[in-house]
Amino acid sequence: MPKKYNTPKRSVVVKTRMNDEEYADFTERARFCGISQSEFIRRAIDDAVIKPIITVSPVNEKLLSAVGSLTAQLSKIGGNLNQIARFLNEHGTPYKFAIK
Repeated sequence: MPKKYNTPKRSVVVKTRMNDEEYADFTERARFCGISQSEFIRRAIDDAVIKPIITVSPVNEKLLSAVGSLTAQLSKIGGNLNQIARFLNEHGTPYKFAIK
């Protein structure tokens, strides 16, 4: 007689490989919680907080260097604009505009 479970029908099977230590730890944790291995995995997925690992490759270092260079250039342009604005505010415009 096949086992009957009181769970929703699930059709997707997930497989993974573990070494002996990982499998022993996994089965011990599931046994300690008093749940099946499948239920342990489902609960672990629901409660898991996974932080992505960001690695910097040589390509990314070049990109970061280029962004840093652009940031420095924009900063210099901003400084120049501030100097121009200060001069115009202190001395007025060197050109005479006819505003109608």
